[in-house]
Amino acid sequence: MRMSELSSRSGLAIATIKYYLREGLLPQGRPLAATRADYDESHLRRLRLIRALLEVGRLPIASIKQIISAVDDDSLPTHVMLGVARHALSAAVAPEPGDDWSEAEHDAERLIAAQGWRIGRRAPARAELVQTLHRLRQLELSTDLGHHAELAHRLVTEIEIPSVTPDGPRDSTVESVVLGTVLYGKAFDALRRLAREAAEAEVSLSTAPDA
Repeated sequence: MRMSELSSRSGLAIATIKYYLREGLLPQGRPLAATRADYDESHLRRLRLIRALLEVGRLPIASIKQIISAVDDDSLPTHVMLGVARHALSAAVAPEPGDDWSEAEHDAERLIAAQGWRIGRRAPARAELVQTLHRLRQLELSTDLGHHAELAHRLVTEIEIPSVTPDGPRDSTVESVVLGTVLYGKAFDALRRLAREAAEAEVSLSTAPDA
């Protein structure tokens, strides 16, 4: 397909696509002439990945570059490639001094162990969990997230993981994992907030003077 069709089907401006080409986020098309190239479905899929990471995942271009570089590096084993992608999806977390942080680390360790999860000590999501538990402790909110962990485990093992085809093409595999992590995570958070809003409305109605 020509650049104009790629733009139409992806919903992205031609100038934006050219920027992604210059930045190495999108592979070059098959040359047809000095100023013309042909693009295929893989280019369209890549643009949809970039758009989802930017618009829904709110990831910076630098993080998206890390993910795409790992996908395009055929020398990386699949598990290493996925590890790079997961690290790029997470924000850096610096430990804070004090006993509260240590207690939060213990809380996270107990929570992970209770689920039987085998998680690396340097996993970015582990650090994010510790930081969240730390903030909950500071605000004197409950740190009992056992039910949250059980629900997350069920969602991932029963719905998300079965949709991934590990024996498929590299780019399809990592796109499934990355997009699943970002989009399912965003959807779950939005649904949880909607459920809370609905529940709070029901409580308000039930306690109103004329209820």
